[in-house]
Amino acid sequence: MVPPRHLTILYRGPLASCDYDCSYCPFAKRKDTPAQLRADRAALERFVGWVREWRQGVSVLFTPWGEGLARSWYRRALVELSHLPHVERVAIQTNLSHRVDWTDGADLSRLALWGTYHPSQVPYERFLGRCRDLAERGARFSVGVVGQPGHLEAARRLRRDLPAGVYLWVNAAEGRAYTDAEATDWAEIDPLFAYSRVPHPSRGLPCRTGETVVSVDGEGTVRRCHFVPTVLGNLYDGSFRATLGPRACPLDVCDCHIGYVHLEPLGLYSTFAGGVLERIPAAWPPPKRG
Repeated sequence: MVPPRHLTILYRGPLASCDYDCSYCPFAKRKDTPAQLRADRAALERFVGWVREWRQGVSVLFTPWGEGLARSWYRRALVELSHLPHVERVAIQTNLSHRVDWTDGADLSRLALWGTYHPSQVPYERFLGRCRDLAERGARFSVGVVGQPGHLEAARRLRRDLPAGVYLWVNAAEGRAYTDAEATDWAEIDPLFAYSRVPHPSRGLPCRTGETVVSVDGEGTVRRCHFVPTVLGNLYDGSFRATLGPRACPLDVCDCHIGYVHLEPLGLYSTFAGGVLERIPAAWPPPKRG
């Protein structure tokens, strides 16, 4: 099959270390050995080299298990990729624990950050300061929280203090069933919370993953997404190209934004037009009521 004119890649290398200790994260405070860090750096540099040579349109979202921006090689990769003419968007999921002045070297028309606020892990003013710093630099970013009951007031405060143009999303806490009243509280912060509130039935439904969107690990193994283990080929030997094509979802449900945003019946490519990777709705900020 001829590769799509534009390919979106979700890249997740071996990095698993994080400087936070969130109770809802299995990788909290995990440390990589020096050898593991060297392997992650080498894998990332190989991937960036592949993108550099890829001559069709491409967008990249880094979704590390750990905190990528604490590592210099991720910051360098984001800057370099943002300057490649065939890269439409390069983004990363991050806790924003690291300084953001490195973004001065990037093409801010292509770089984007997906930040997550963890109230138990960072002083509020420090996190808000990072967001304000990004906004002053003209960087494109969203921020969000996990919808734990104890996070509600912190999320409300953050919504009040953030610039109106910054979208604040809410991820439903894994395994939590929200009452309608609870869901209403979260929807006042994130009008799109309903998409995260419950898992989406997906088996047999058309999804862009495996056709124009793929997941790639540090070895270059290509899968349709992070949640379906079936291997489609390898990035570096080109074997993945012949396997790209329309395919239905094989899973019963999809409950993660980086998965269900590509599920075609939900129509979220229209909702997030121009901001699918960084989770920014096209119509944001919404018009004021009244």
